[in-house]
Amino acid sequence: MKIETLVYDKNQWIKNSGDIDETQLDNVDIVFIFGNRDAIKNSENLAEIKQRYKNAKIVGSSTSGNINASEVSSYEIIATAISFEKSSIEVASICFNEEDDVEELSKELVSKLKQENLKHIFVISDGLLINGSSLTRGINKVTKNISVTGGMAGDGDKFEETYVIVDTQSNQRTIVAVGFYGNDLTIDTGCFAGWSEFGTQRIITKSKDNILYEIDNEPALDLYKKYLGSLASDLPNSGLRFPLSIKKDENSSEVIRTLLGINEEDKSITFAGDVPVGYKARLMKADIDLLIEGAGEAAKSIKQTNDKTALGLVVSCVGRKIVMNYLVDDELEAVQNILGKNVVLSGFYSYGEIAPFKNNKINCELHNQTMTLTVIYES
Repeated sequence: MKIETLVYDKNQWIKNSGDIDETQLDNVDIVFIFGNRDAIKNSENLAEIKQRYKNAKIVGSSTSGNINASEVSSYEIIATAISFEKSSIEVASICFNEEDDVEELSKELVSKLKQENLKHIFVISDGLLINGSSLTRGINKVTKNISVTGGMAGDGDKFEETYVIVDTQSNQRTIVAVGFYGNDLTIDTGCFAGWSEFGTQRIITKSKDNILYEIDNEPALDLYKKYLGSLASDLPNSGLRFPLSIKKDENSSEVIRTLLGINEEDKSITFAGDVPVGYKARLMKADIDLLIEGAGEAAKSIKQTNDKTALGLVVSCVGRKIVMNYLVDDELEAVQNILGKNVVLSGFYSYGEIAPFKNNKINCELHNQTMTLTVIYES
């Protein structure tokens, strides 16, 4: 595997790092592009990448921060090009409308990928106009012994529009799936949060899909405002600092839900994924040290197979980035130090993360406020 990274700076693409020389550009299999919303909406920027890597598939998204090695990049766009020695990739995409059944669409999307010798799927979706829980449910219904990771596109902390890149176009209401193929591939995944719960454990008593109406028979928004105090005036943005931990019962793994929007009229809160009735729920708060430690734990859960150049796809939550502020690079440094310098990190801060728990690598889950990793080695 060979990898090179380009950055978009002052209206031009500049090679930042990598071991692909100019004679090998036609051998590049895929390019991941992550950038701020306005920059990636400019199709000319994407066309220049296609011109450089003529035979490559191009995928990516708008983000809430671009990850380049062990830091959040200050550049508008990051492009990571990968050339495999023996393996291959396939790309499938699908667009949806408001009335579409996302669960059925995600099944259709995965079914578009050739199934023979498929080792892993990386999914990128619109970050706002979709229920991420429906997306992962549909995926899990059709993947058989295949691990799936990915994330939901971001838009800084604006929560206005998100875009997914397929080839030289970026569009809303789009989902793209990248299939990785080959017997020489070793792919491992990890995820960890690092938030701490506080307050009383409560029960979700009224909800519909990803909209929460009542907790313990009280209006959900009123409860949030009580806990947030003076920060309540800055909702929904301040809600990123106080995600919700939910689990079906005491024997279930918890998942974290990020607040996306509020409705003052019916006192409801919209989250990035489902918040089912009957689930146990507790508010969470940040401890910077625990968040950084959580990133390290995600990296430790990954089995390292060799010291060759490898790709590390990182999807972490915008809420973590906002809370950690200038310390955000510390979680990426923790990951890089554990995985090793041979693993080239690339990725983005998202509105939702997709990864399996370590005790069930086959079924993917929608996470929020979580650091997720996908490390791809080629023997």
